[in-house]
Amino acid sequence: MIIGANLPNIPWQDRPAGCTDVVWRYSENPIIERHAIPSANSVFNSAVIAKDGAFVGIFRSDSRAMEQQLFLGKSNDAIHWDIEPDPLPFYNEAGEFVGTAKGYDPRVCKIEDRYVVTWCAPFEVTGAPTIGVAYSYDFKKFIRLPNAFLPFNRNGVMFPRKINGKYVMFSRPSDNGHTPFGDMFLSESPDLVHWGQHHFVMNATGWAWTKVGAGPIPIELDEGWLLIYHGVGTTCNGMMYSIGAAILDKDEPWKVKYRCKNFILHPETLYECVGDVPNVCFPCATLSDAATGRIAIYYGAADTVVAMAFTRVDELVKYIKENAM
Repeated sequence: MIIGANLPNIPWQDRPAGCTDVVWRYSENPIIERHAIPSANSVFNSAVIAKDGAFVGIFRSDSRAMEQQLFLGKSNDAIHWDIEPDPLPFYNEAGEFVGTAKGYDPRVCKIEDRYVVTWCAPFEVTGAPTIGVAYSYDFKKFIRLPNAFLPFNRNGVMFPRKINGKYVMFSRPSDNGHTPFGDMFLSESPDLVHWGQHHFVMNATGWAWTKVGAGPIPIELDEGWLLIYHGVGTTCNGMMYSIGAAILDKDEPWKVKYRCKNFILHPETLYECVGDVPNVCFPCATLSDAATGRIAIYYGAADTVVAMAFTRVDELVKYIKENAM
């Protein structure tokens, strides 16, 4: 059902006895603690990808000065990570150093011959949030491209291949704070630089009544795209970030075929409910194995640590359809 590569060394843990949830947590969570980088106050909302039989990640860290930066990490098992102590350097296409990676909530995917990183970047001079784009062929040198959009925008998430000859990316237009704008959109580009042909995808509603945003890179299925996303509800005690799922049309991915009315993971554990920002499950990456249908989900917990959860594609698709809005 998954259209993609086999990943025999995907991290995995079977569903615990007695658990009936469609998504279940790794028993050894969190997999990355808040001080995994020497300068860190927290490490969370990070992206991982398989490469050459091992794994590479782009990690968000808020420093003890509360500076938001991105760091490169490597792992043999996608659970135990060696994260470099210095922020990721960027270069322009002429090979000139243009600064280190500032910002937050990265995603990474392979498109054709390169790895593309998107993240919420500070716009020049103003510092307002927009979507940064960079690419690398080998995770050794990263080329920074122009920002994809004007401020204010967040949650830039690429599709792992061109659709109808265009690069495609989700975003969520916002404001300079924690946003009265809550809906998800999709844009197209011929070259990763010029973005247009904007489409509405999904609104904030149901359990995610405040806002929604794309999470990990969409997973291609035989019947469409599996989108795992975050949704936010605002209560008298603040915001709750939970994880939802939907299936999108394969050729026109702004069309939602099925959207699950239930969340698939919600803040419940101590490490999800207690931290710098309580009550947060924020997904930024998945690993998937086409042969077995296994999916590992990486998510930031309480804006403090990185945790992992698991599901099977057939069970998740069935659950989405049976509980569709």
